[in-house]
Amino acid sequence: MNTTTPPQTANNRKNNAPEHAGHLLGAADIRRIAAEAGIHPTKKFGQNFVIDPGTVRKIVHESGVSAGDTVLEVGPGLGSLTLALLEAGTDVTAIEIDPPLAQRLPNTVMEFMPQAADRLHVINHDALSITSEDTPELSTAPHITLVANLPYNVATPIILTLLERFPQLDRFTVMVQKEVADRLAAKPGSKIYGTPSVKLAWYGIAQRSAMIGRNVFWPAPNVDSALVTFTRYPGGQLPEASSLGVARDDVFALVDAAFGQRRKTLHAALKHMVSPEAFTASGIDPTRRGETLTIEEFTRLTVARTAHTSTVGERASA
Repeated sequence: MNTTTPPQTANNRKNNAPEHAGHLLGAADIRRIAAEAGIHPTKKFGQNFVIDPGTVRKIVHESGVSAGDTVLEVGPGLGSLTLALLEAGTDVTAIEIDPPLAQRLPNTVMEFMPQAADRLHVINHDALSITSEDTPELSTAPHITLVANLPYNVATPIILTLLERFPQLDRFTVMVQKEVADRLAAKPGSKIYGTPSVKLAWYGIAQRSAMIGRNVFWPAPNVDSALVTFTRYPGGQLPEASSLGVARDDVFALVDAAFGQRRKTLHAALKHMVSPEAFTASGIDPTRRGETLTIEEFTRLTVARTAHTSTVGERASA
């Protein structure tokens, strides 16, 4: 894990004021920077670089961040969104898995927005294995906002991992594949409602906020994109879970089992986990399917399951 902070200059910081001066990256800038650094977008890391200044400003506006806010950016790439976040006066910790991109990013900021350079911290690391120990700039922040153009192939696990490991992460605005955005914000009963929908709902409320055209990327993806905004519950997790004293891992285990056999009823999918008495105690009909349950119902069922575990064990051994 490598951390890179641009050189300090006497005029770098302007009391966290929004950086009205500066230059955001257009298509010509992106292609020049990539050529100079010998960087080519790769499918391995799901790289599609934003080449439209209006799009990154829109993302920053949707996120609601302002001067002095602590922002976590995953997959900054060549710096399009990074510069827009710095322009707004935020302090940015950017996690980049690709070493050449992580090395180049501070230089790009020094070239286009040197007055904001000391508000950028670049960490060459995989976001799926990042911890608070790897991010000292974030560990002391009372509030963190995730703002990112996430790699489409790992967007959901990145979001859930960061929410688990950073309790101060209380909101996010991310650009993802449209289908992923729809799943993250899906409600019970819809065909796209699934494990990501339920698990994200454990932490807070998500909604799809805007569509993004394909022509703002280089290279242009073969799928549409959308923004998802999220606000975490004040206590960090589902209020009902806190009042009932139920553990997240226990609830998620039930969610995984219910959606692992999506077409089966809860009675069939959870027959080795949940007893008839637990279904009765929770008030949940065992003939329903997992995709009809809210996160609150999964939580109640988990509580009832814990209270009736001996019954399930006796049936399994019989």
